[in-house]
Amino acid sequence: MRQLIIARKDLNMSAGKLAAQCCHASMAFITSPLKEVAKTIKPLCCGYKQVSVMLPTSVYDDWICGIFTKTVCEAKNNNHLMKAVTMAQELGLVEGKDFFLIKDNCLTELTPEEVDENGIGRTLTCVGFRPLDDDIAHLISKKFQLYK
Repeated sequence: MRQLIIARKDLNMSAGKLAAQCCHASMAFITSPLKEVAKTIKPLCCGYKQVSVMLPTSVYDDWICGIFTKTVCEAKNNNHLMKAVTMAQELGLVEGKDFFLIKDNCLTELTPEEVDENGIGRTLTCVGFRPLDDDIAHLISKKFQLYK
C-alpha cells in the first residue's frame, strides 16, 4: 500500500509551505472522519474527547503497522491537479472518503484563487489520497512525475 499526494508546482511554495500542505494531505484521510465523529461526542473531563474511527484491515495491517509508504508527485498547475481528481473518480474513488482536496487559507505566502462561502480566500494546493493498493495508486501516479 501507499499514500499518494499530488502537489501543485506552479504555486512555487517554499519548502516549509509545501511540507505543511503535504502533511495536511497525508493526515486528511484520518482527521476528516475523526472530526465528524467528534462532533457528536461530549468532552470528557479535562477537555479531552475519546473518539474512534474504523479503518479497513488492509490499511491498518499494511500501512499503519507497515512503513507508511508515500509518493509525492507534482502537478504543473490547478488544471493538471484536477486531472488526478478526474482519474480518481473514474476509478470509483470518492472525494472526502478516498481523496481530499487541500486548500490553503492564504494567511502567509499564497494568494487566494477563490473565495469560499464564508468569504475566506483559499487556494487549492494538493490532493491527498487515503492509503491505496499500489496498483491503484500507480494508475494515477504514472501520469505525474515525482515532485522535485
